[in-house]
Formats: sequence, structure tokens, C-alpha cells
Amino acid sequence: MRILIKNIKEIVQIAEPSRTILSGSAMSSLPSLNNAWLTINDDLIEDFGSMDEWNGVDDWTNLEVIDAADKLVLPCWCDSHTHLVFSGSRETEFVDRINGLSYEEIANKGGGILNSAKRLSRTSEEELFEQALARMKEISLQGTGAVEIKSGYGLSVDSELKILRVIKKLKSESPLSIKATFLGAHAIPTNYKDKRQDYIDLIIEEMLPQIKDENLADYIDVFCETNYFTVEEMSQVLEAGALIGLKPKVHVNQFTSLGGIQEAIKQKAISVDHLEVMEEADFKAVVSSDIIPTLLPSCSFFLKIPYAPAKELIKRGAPVALATDYNPGSTPSGNIPFVISLACIKMGLTPEQAINAVTINGAAAMELNEAHGSIGKGKKANIIITKKIPSYSYIPYSFGSNLIETVIISGNIQNT
Repeated sequence: MRILIKNIKEIVQIAEPSRTILSGSAMSSLPSLNNAWLTINDDLIEDFGSMDEWNGVDDWTNLEVIDAADKLVLPCWCDSHTHLVFSGSRETEFVDRINGLSYEEIANKGGGILNSAKRLSRTSEEELFEQALARMKEISLQGTGAVEIKSGYGLSVDSELKILRVIKKLKSESPLSIKATFLGAHAIPTNYKDKRQDYIDLIIEEMLPQIKDENLADYIDVFCETNYFTVEEMSQVLEAGALIGLKPKVHVNQFTSLGGIQEAIKQKAISVDHLEVMEEADFKAVVSSDIIPTLLPSCSFFLKIPYAPAKELIKRGAPVALATDYNPGSTPSGNIPFVISLACIKMGLTPEQAINAVTINGAAAMELNEAHGSIGKGKKANIIITKKIPSYSYIPYSFGSNLIETVIISGNIQNT
């Protein structure tokens, strides 16, 4: 399919060879082109340029033309941390929090991750796939074109593999680019409460070999946190994952600083995710490494916990990615535009920094930045066309409004 988008008010996030990941002050730069055109051929961006220098196209046959006067074009969002394969919802826990229970208290009475695991065990693979596919459609219409999906709501051999098989099927049937992460170490199942090492052995000796045999995951994750997994336990799981080619992307520092960041760096993790609680040693470790801090502001919003120190990380020269953490318990939303708004309103990021965090840096946190995260010749034709808006700063400013008119993924216009 060939598409011409003309009279574009502004193309935002133009690819430059040096901009594969942005750190520190570089996150404040957002290259753009005013009064522009862009062409798509099949699933790739063919070319773009200024309308002032446009000579038309040689062949108008089978060409769909979109007039984007007073509208902006951006690359699709890259959501590098989600758990969107889950069964049902947990609004009763939402009410529990309103009534004063903490996240930990809800978990201790059988809610939280263990609640989702129980629901998922009773849900068929086909039903799980249909639920997830509907969520994928929803986030695509909100502008997401690439997404990482974690397991972790199984906590048994059968259920964890079921989730990963659903993700593998989504890879083949959804137009979005998808990375799969194995998160068997999300919580200790109730029946292993007093035999933690047995559950870790189950992950290493039974889950990982089947994941390797079926090629079910790209990454491995551990929830390293008080009442979940220790630094030493995380190390065991990550080292076993590395033996079958799974790179780490880990949950750390959501409620406490345990040294998980330092161990994740030692284990060559791609990203450390959450980071709501940071101590001086954590900042120093991140800044002196190549790791990507991935922050989840809608989780902080929903749970009413501190927001990760995005401004301080950038000030110290680190890269920052932003993601939704889409899941049934702490972030039942995959809405990246809302994440951008929260990053600006609650974390103090500029619109440029926030957009960079969900495009170029989000793509880098999934190792997809060669094809995703910016607009350039030969890159994946994942494009957002906004409604008529005054500037890209209007996206975080007008929080809650749907400002996206058209989404193109792999060269195909997505229909509502």
C-alpha cells in the first residue's frame, strides 16, 4: 500500500544517525520539520521533505492521499513495559485502596498478583488471547506501535507457558511489533510460601527449558522487592535466563532500595524499571552504566505512590524511557498520551523530554530503535497523525483528550 501525507503542519521526531538513544541534555531536543510531506510504501517510510520543495509523486496509481493541514505527524509510541496478557479485572481491589488498604495489605489477603494468577489459571488460552487482542487494538488506536509484554500472572509452569504462547500468537496476528518477557519471578505462589527456593528451582529447571524449546521469550524479568524476590534470588534467575539467551529487564526500587539496580547492571540488564525509590548509590550506578531507567508514572498515579525522579536522572546525564505498566492491578491503562501528560505535570519533564522517552528511548529499551521510535527513510511506517492542534506541547497540556485522528501501523491505516 502507498500513502502520501501532505500539508503536514509539523513532522515531529525526525531521525538523525546519532539519535539512537538520548541521555541527559540531549533529551531536550526534538528535531522537526514544518510544512511537510511524507510518503509510505508498503510497511516502510519511503521519503519526506518540505512542501516548499515538493515536486509531487511520479505515480499516483493506488496512492491514498491524506491532507494533514494543521495536523502533526509523529512516530508511534513505543511502550517498553506492559503486562497486558491477563484475565479479567481487579476493580474490587481499587475500592479496597479507596477504603484505606495498602498495596501490600491487599496482597497479604490474597489480592494483587496472586489474585490475577488464580483468575488466569481458570482462563483458556483462546479466551486469554481474545482479551489481549482487544487490548492491543485499544492501545494501537491510542498511538502505540511497539510494545513489550511480560508474563508473570501465571506463577505455575502451565500458566506461565500459556501466557507466553498467547504473546507468541499476538506477535503473528497483531500488526504491532512485540517483544516478549518471561516474568515467572513476579511473586512467590501461595503453595511455595515456605519453600521459596523450590519455586526458583521450578522456574530454572522446568519453565526455562520449555521457553527455550518453544522460543517463547526475548527477555527475562524478576520483581526484586521487599516481600517478593531478593537480590540474590534475582541473580539466580537472571543467570539461568542468560544461559538460554534471555536478556534481563527487571523490576527494581518500586518500594525499597535493596541493591537490585547494581545487580541488574552487573547482569547486563537492558533496563531497570519502576525506580520510584532512589538512593544516592542508585543514581551513581545508573549514571555510570549503559542501562535504561524505565519509569512508570501511571502506576504512581493509580497507587498514589511517589513518582520516579525523572528530572534528577536526566539532570545527572542518564537516559529515561517512559512506559505504561499496563496491568490489572496497578495500572489498568495502556494510554501513552496520559503517561506523557503525567510525566510533564507530575514529574516536571518538558514535552520534548517526555516525547523522547516514549519514542526513541522506549524503542531502545526494547532494542527496536533501528526501525522504530523516529521518522526516517526506511524506518517502519508506524505513524500518528494528530487532529488539528497548535503544537506538540498541546498533547500533554490537553490531558484526557483524544488528539489522535489517524494511526498507521506497518503502512496500514488502523480502523476504529
